[in-house]
Amino acid sequence: MTVSSASPARRHAAALHGWLLLLPAAVMLAAFTHYPALATFWHSLHTTARGNRAAEYIGFEHYQDMLADPIFHLALKNNLLYALGTIVPSVALAIVMALWVNGRIAGRGALRLAYFTPTMLPMIAVANIWLFFYTPDYGLLDQLRGLAGLPARNWLGSPDSALWAVMTVAVWKEAGFFMIFYLAALQQVSPELREAATLEGASRWQYFWQVLFPLLMPTTLFVLINATINAFRLVDHLFVMTRGGPDNASTLLLYYIYEIGFRFWDQGYAAALTMVLLALLAVVALVKFLWLERRIHYQ
Repeated sequence: MTVSSASPARRHAAALHGWLLLLPAAVMLAAFTHYPALATFWHSLHTTARGNRAAEYIGFEHYQDMLADPIFHLALKNNLLYALGTIVPSVALAIVMALWVNGRIAGRGALRLAYFTPTMLPMIAVANIWLFFYTPDYGLLDQLRGLAGLPARNWLGSPDSALWAVMTVAVWKEAGFFMIFYLAALQQVSPELREAATLEGASRWQYFWQVLFPLLMPTTLFVLINATINAFRLVDHLFVMTRGGPDNASTLLLYYIYEIGFRFWDQGYAAALTMVLLALLAVVALVKFLWLERRIHYQ
């Protein structure tokens, strides 16, 4: 007997059973996602309580101050550049690595482990490793430049290279993580598709672009959403490597929010910055879903 042909009492019981199964997840989602977002928005409309002075309602003054804040504009610009410079290279590199280790090559297991190892390292450890690479005169990069007769360079102390140096670290760490998802997706693709494409005279590039990549679009959507979130939640290795410097050249939005909220103790303004960050992430995620939904193909 199907649910549709059951009595009203059975249908209500089935519906109640389903809602009860969803209840724990719904409570956790409301408690740790929806309520904090609403509370943050409410705090963004108030001043910061200090000592005996209670918080006062000021409306959207924090958002108006934001429009005139040059550091916020710089942090937003840096973050957009950081997202563009890390998401595309890390996803592209993850696909290349997954295609390579998915083939029948010698030492495939060791190569997979080598690609995935940076993902297992804590971000603070990764930052310290690359801090050694970037050390002027003594770091690995300057040692290699010295062999080529090039002068030393202060990679993290120059406004022209600090942000790019941080982006390189992020790509190095995240590409191996995204590779695992692409590798799992590739192992679900039937080898008969490759054989059929070969019989039709398709080249490797044509097979990848017209057959394989469309089948990887569900994985690509998942990876892009995670990569976007990672690009806007970076704080930890900025502490070790640049602290947002020099002259805010590597300041990103979340790091700026941390400084406003915990260094300068302006929690109202930090809450307003957080709402802008959440809105930006929501818009980016929505655009990705709407844009990629038509391009997603399931086997």
